[in-house]
Amino acid sequence: MDDSDLIRRCLTGDSHACADLYQRWCGSVYHLAYGIVRQEQDAEEVTQDVFVYVLSRLGSFDPTKSAFRTWLYTITISRSRNKLRRKWLPTVEIDEWSESEAERGDETRPPEELSELQAEQERVWVALGKLSPKLREAVVLRYYENLTYPEIGQILNCPMRTIQSRVRLAHKELRRLLESERHEQASG
Repeated sequence: MDDSDLIRRCLTGDSHACADLYQRWCGSVYHLAYGIVRQEQDAEEVTQDVFVYVLSRLGSFDPTKSAFRTWLYTITISRSRNKLRRKWLPTVEIDEWSESEAERGDETRPPEELSELQAEQERVWVALGKLSPKLREAVVLRYYENLTYPEIGQILNCPMRTIQSRVRLAHKELRRLLESERHEQASG
């Protein structure tokens, strides 16, 4: 069953359809929220907040204006920003979400390689947490949600060139942060 069928059923009061819609999208919403707020508990709260809002406002979703995913991610970004403003962060935390695919079940790689992969991934997460919220949002949507530049532009309400610029600036800043860290480790 596709999203439009689930939405139609939700609008008729079908609680099973609401549960199915939640199950289909809760992982993606959590993943995106965590990429922005950087704390597990905050991402869980954002996810709950998003679905309370989405399910109560499902009648206002217009499939002629955007895809459901775009509408949902726009709400998720907005709620994540609100959470950050309320908490006066950015903070940097690395926990379960930064767990690599290799750690979750790829036993074909030697343990040393897995350890190096995890350490590199943690360095990237720390650097990602140091980016400005606008750059971090663009990178999370691009690389962790695999969205296209036009989709990101629609979600963040920015021209595609602005999104491309943000991703390019994020690359540059991440490179600088990672090189700086390597230099500090080498000299320390």
